[in-house]
Amino acid sequence: MPEKPEVMTVVKKLKPKLISRTINNCNVYWNNIIAYPTSDEFRNKIIGQKIHDITTRGKFIVLELDDYHLLIHLRMEGKFFFRDELDEITKHEHVEFDLDNCISMRYHDVRKFGKMYLFNKDETFNVKPLSELGKEFYDDTLTKEYLHDKLSKLKVPIKTALLDQSIICGIGNIYDDEILFMSNINPNRKANSITLKECQKIIDNTRNVLNRAVELGGTTIKSFTSSEGVHGLFQNELLVHGKGGTPCPVCGTILEKTRIGGRGTHYCKKCQK
Repeated sequence: MPEKPEVMTVVKKLKPKLISRTINNCNVYWNNIIAYPTSDEFRNKIIGQKIHDITTRGKFIVLELDDYHLLIHLRMEGKFFFRDELDEITKHEHVEFDLDNCISMRYHDVRKFGKMYLFNKDETFNVKPLSELGKEFYDDTLTKEYLHDKLSKLKVPIKTALLDQSIICGIGNIYDDEILFMSNINPNRKANSITLKECQKIIDNTRNVLNRAVELGGTTIKSFTSSEGVHGLFQNELLVHGKGGTPCPVCGTILEKTRIGGRGTHYCKKCQK
């Protein structure tokens, strides 16, 4: 599943192709992709809207239109392709946006798990799903005091807590493993046992890991590509994720592989006591 750096990479690729373009037509070929409003309302409202900006909130892509915000969650395998508007729709292209330059932006999703929402601008950040999200990793208000307060109320493993999007949004399973390894924190430790000092280490390493991943275009795991086959390179710098059974890059101890909260987890039992 695309995580925060992957979503930011998608936005970077979309911006030069979409900013200042107007949506002349829209076709929805799989209604379940449209989470809100109905697919008919979605289509009627979005036609004629100009795209002014594209940003992110958590793992959501946010397109600022004239009157609305278009939210897009790629889920497992969602991606965008740009075609001539006369090109035939292919099997896995489920939503089509025809732009004013005769180019068609196609939402492609093999599993059909992706979701789109169209909200009035004045309500977007005050209703679900965005109202449930926590701090962004680059937010100045993400402090050790904030994180410690959130974790002190949780008895779940710290691995699970960092995946909770209502605390820090955008951390996924891959980066969770890397952050905890760099922070020398065992993923099985209870969240409420994490100290104030350790909270600062988590925040610092979250920023280090995610910023580096953004620089490298994200992490290509399984089938993720940002758009038009653009692959991330951060997988070449992963220290522990996906490397269970191989030597720790720091101490040489064989890395552990287990499941925590149903998620594949990799760590070093010596470095992360």
